[in-house]
Amino acid sequence: MALFRLPSSGPAALAPRGNGLLLRAPQMSDFLQWAHLRETSRDYLTPWEPIWPSDDLTRSGFRRRLRRYSEDIAADRSYPFLIFRELDGALIGGITLANVRRGIVQAGTIGYWVGQPYAHRGYMTAALRVLLPTLFGELNLHRVDAACIPTNAPSIRVLEKCGFSREGLARRYLCINGIWQDHLLFGLLHEDFRG
Repeated sequence: MALFRLPSSGPAALAPRGNGLLLRAPQMSDFLQWAHLRETSRDYLTPWEPIWPSDDLTRSGFRRRLRRYSEDIAADRSYPFLIFRELDGALIGGITLANVRRGIVQAGTIGYWVGQPYAHRGYMTAALRVLLPTLFGELNLHRVDAACIPTNAPSIRVLEKCGFSREGLARRYLCINGIWQDHLLFGLLHEDFRG
């Protein structure tokens, strides 16, 4: 088993690109575009996400979020990525690798969101296909997990198109929109990804 080594330029510098997309860690300069996309997509995102903090879309809330992200990256616990379209710099959504486990596990869990104007256009599938080589390469994971509410057919399609296998149902797995909900569990192994 290979031991984890941080990329030579540091984990915060991970910025995979491809398929016309750039994925990188959030920065304070992203606040206005992020807050606008999240606010205009609120009704679309609410059924699939935890309840937002009351100050979530404020500058101070975003600053607090960035501090937490920085701590998590430094501790190798979590890696957040915003997704930008390279053509015009438009923010599309985000993917977070969370709950990173090392040692005999070498795994992490992804969660993602896409703004309503960009939904159902293939952006999240393209973004995951760009990110997965980094997760299995620079971050040296053996396994990537994901969970999805059973009624979220678009998200299920994204995971299956990216090679994830459905592995079961976890009852009342995550608290989404204030309700403990069942989730389908998905997994992708490094050897599956390599084909």
